[in-house]
Amino acid sequence: MARADESKRPHRTADSGDGGGVADPPLSAGLWLVATPIGHADDITLRALTVFRRADVLACEDTRRTRKLLEIHGIPIAGRRMISYNDANGSARRPEIMRLLEEGRSVAYASDAGTPLIADPGYRLVEAAQAAGHSVQAVPGASAVLTALTLSGLPTNRFLFCGFLPVKQGARRREAKGLAEIDATLIFFESPRRLAASLADLAGILGASRQAAVIREATKMYEETVRGSLDELAQHYGAIAAPKGEAVLVVGPPAVSAAGPGADHLDELLHAALREGSVKDASKAVADATGLSRRDVYTRAVAISEMTGSGRGQADGD
Repeated sequence: MARADESKRPHRTADSGDGGGVADPPLSAGLWLVATPIGHADDITLRALTVFRRADVLACEDTRRTRKLLEIHGIPIAGRRMISYNDANGSARRPEIMRLLEEGRSVAYASDAGTPLIADPGYRLVEAAQAAGHSVQAVPGASAVLTALTLSGLPTNRFLFCGFLPVKQGARRREAKGLAEIDATLIFFESPRRLAASLADLAGILGASRQAAVIREATKMYEETVRGSLDELAQHYGAIAAPKGEAVLVVGPPAVSAAGPGADHLDELLHAALREGSVKDASKAVADATGLSRRDVYTRAVAISEMTGSGRGQADGD
């Protein structure tokens, strides 16, 4: 996940907790899942700041990062307990947090950045809290997944978050094969140092012409979005040094095109192109315009030509 950009100047809350105002009332007991910025420190909600001020206990993936975020926004710890909860210590810390909930405490949980439980270990904590009958409240906010999706320029009506790709190539390629036919935009977190290799593997399994985007350092000073086919992106990142920062890879659905996805729309384009030229010329023009596989488009063009008679007699040499 991306981390809060500490270089951004914060907007202080009206009640900074420095003793100059009326104390906030206690937060109701239960587990509060608080989304935090993925980059720009100002991307935090007023409700999140309120929960952070009022919670009895602060549980977080990294106490140092959460402490720094609270300092940026003028929220004091004021003697409250901070508990680290992460992949390494989750099983040991979970009973401790559960005891606090049993005592009627309010516990605010935050991951390093973004929405809790998305590629972080909070799932088991929520599962345990709900099973024990404790209140669990979400405080929504920033999300690296949704930010990357909106910046990608790819279809947003249906998408699947796939987490981190496996580190080893064999496992990565097997996972890609399992996703190849899913009719949805795919979203991956990926280490910049493995970005070129992962793009090459995805191009080989999902299709070289499949449209994609790499979003790096979202909401930070050096935010970058690079779009193109999987093959183009693999070549681009394979030719440069591994980029720095956090990266999210967004891959369009199998039939995505600049004009829009779907077999019906492809047929419309081919019918129009076949009225003007041969199967070969029509399929090339449509493939170039949409970014779809030339082989797939050609196969469909042949089928339409045989059904309608369009382009017939003009496909010699195909």
